[in-house]
Amino acid sequence: MAERIANFDDWKDLFYKWQADIGFDTSLVKDYKFEPIYDNGTGPDIEFGDFKGRKKFEKALDVPTQEMRDALLHLIFYQGDTEFGSSEQQRKLIDTAPTDYDRRCLLRVMREEQRHGLQMCHVLISNFGESGKLEAQKLLERRAYNNTRLLGAFNQNVDNFIDFVTYTCFIDRDGKYQLTMLHHSSFAPLSRSMGPMLKEEAFHLFTGQTGLSRIIKAGKVPIEVLQKYLNKWLSTGYDLFGKDRSGSAARFYRWGFKGRFDEASAKAPPKDLERLNEEARLLYYSEDCEIIDSFNLLIPEGRPKLRAPDMKFNRQIGDYAGKRYSVEGDPLTEAEYPAHLKKVLPGADDEAILAPLFKAGNWMTVEAAA
Repeated sequence: MAERIANFDDWKDLFYKWQADIGFDTSLVKDYKFEPIYDNGTGPDIEFGDFKGRKKFEKALDVPTQEMRDALLHLIFYQGDTEFGSSEQQRKLIDTAPTDYDRRCLLRVMREEQRHGLQMCHVLISNFGESGKLEAQKLLERRAYNNTRLLGAFNQNVDNFIDFVTYTCFIDRDGKYQLTMLHHSSFAPLSRSMGPMLKEEAFHLFTGQTGLSRIIKAGKVPIEVLQKYLNKWLSTGYDLFGKDRSGSAARFYRWGFKGRFDEASAKAPPKDLERLNEEARLLYYSEDCEIIDSFNLLIPEGRPKLRAPDMKFNRQIGDYAGKRYSVEGDPLTEAEYPAHLKKVLPGADDEAILAPLFKAGNWMTVEAAA
């Protein structure tokens, strides 16, 4: 590890070095300012949990116990790690965008994810003393392509623009859930960070959803191949909500650090705090299905339709982690499972189908009628 940083300006020097190390050319976004942005959050008072009605914690030392402060630190640097990891995953796509428009969208998504990571590091450095500085520094030392990001989802390869638009449609949608749950945080600097991040995240979801719509309308990518990318990234998205029964989720809620996705509109307290992750995952799955239904309206009659993979499929976290279920949710034997994964996830055969499309360069473009 390099020499310990003293302040946020020191950290920003490391941030610029990180950008260069992952191959991100900042001249491509030269008018964009990588700075922290705060708003007023969701109000001055804690909205849920054991401290409901009290003033939000303005500083880390306002948080009542060391156990709570440690948990809050953990929550913030995990969020920051996902932001930097996503840019590392997308770093090779800049020169392979199908159109200039897609390249601009990619660069905007990447710069905003980087700013989100910077935002979390500003919270860490400004509020958590030497521990915060250390964790902010470590966030720039991990690499998705070295498989050292904290969550496995952010070590996976994003190899092409089908990966990218599926990722931004569904993995960034998980991000919307996480940021919304943190928006109501009892820790004021975290709550005040989320509004600007959510506004930027909305563009990422737009990029993914419209990108997939364009692919379907263009009709050049076989639906059966596109389905495999949905299988890959939706099953990954399910994992990002964490364990089905989680003591950490319960503690985060009791301490007011992280609420429910629908906290603002919920009429009653949650019945089982340890099942909050699963409740959020079910809401996410329902929203995914609605989006996929809208995609299916674009597919001509007689062609296969898209579907969300069953929530038991290809799971690495939770009750179904490491268990053998098909994409339809049926149990498989140890002998059957590897062949099934090869059949329903993107692989070399699909790359061979896509390579000439990518080379032609118009595979996301709807051709005008003659």
